[in-house]
Amino acid sequence: MANRSGKTLPSWLDLPEPRSFRPKRRYRTVWISDIHLGTRGCNAELLLDFLRATECETLYLVGDIVDGWRLRKGWYWPDAHNEVVRRLLKMAHRGTHVVLVAGNHDEMLRPYAGMSFGGVEVALEAIHTTADGRRLLVTHGDGFDAVVLYARWLAFLGDKAYSLLLRLNVVLNAVRRRFKLPYWSLSAYLKKRVKNAVQFIGAFEEAVAHAARDRQVDGVVCGHIHSAEIRQIGEITYYNDGDWVESCTALVEDRAGTISIVDWAEEHRMAAQRPAFTPETAIEMEEEQA
Repeated sequence: MANRSGKTLPSWLDLPEPRSFRPKRRYRTVWISDIHLGTRGCNAELLLDFLRATECETLYLVGDIVDGWRLRKGWYWPDAHNEVVRRLLKMAHRGTHVVLVAGNHDEMLRPYAGMSFGGVEVALEAIHTTADGRRLLVTHGDGFDAVVLYARWLAFLGDKAYSLLLRLNVVLNAVRRRFKLPYWSLSAYLKKRVKNAVQFIGAFEEAVAHAARDRQVDGVVCGHIHSAEIRQIGEITYYNDGDWVESCTALVEDRAGTISIVDWAEEHRMAAQRPAFTPETAIEMEEEQA
């Protein structure tokens, strides 16, 4: 099969995918980060579902896509993680402009900034211009850790206790799947309710916004702290696309330049309460519209 430029896709990219009757969501731009491929906490299946349901002109991978830190300690790479990589490369081959902004967990990619691999551009940071003309700095965000006061929760995020919490997430959701319950993040739930975590996140957001003001841009898009947010800080609009370990969120830009958060885990929870979308329901919808 040929892509939009007329080039034939490599056979390993052009494998058949699960059939879906859902209409594709089309965006101008999508930002995702903190996938942490190579860890047990990565929600690769939910991410694949999001990517298969989405088309965009530009896709920013805003750091910590592959968790090199964890892979150095022990190899973990299930088939679903291969499928995520294959899907991202397939999007690039089919005409999506894919930019990977390296983070701290995939810092091994930083020496390759300015190069392209499989149609994926590697960068240290990027400037994105929205459809309505605003300039946004795109950066992973780990560089701002040094300019905020370290809360105790930040230390917790970085040590083995956080890894244990994410493993509990995996076990908890395995049990929930047995009872046909949707995904729910214990770690995200606790983070939102721990005072030190809230204080750290607020300090981080202020530091990132200050750096964006210095760069004379209109806003900043980052990841790193696994907390999706859109917030106005003075004249700077702060955007965080969240993660695919705890919350399973992305940022999306429509054709008019409006940016919003997509909470894919929440959408799955809501979809589980609705009737399944089938070819029959699609025909019914068309008849109703007619």
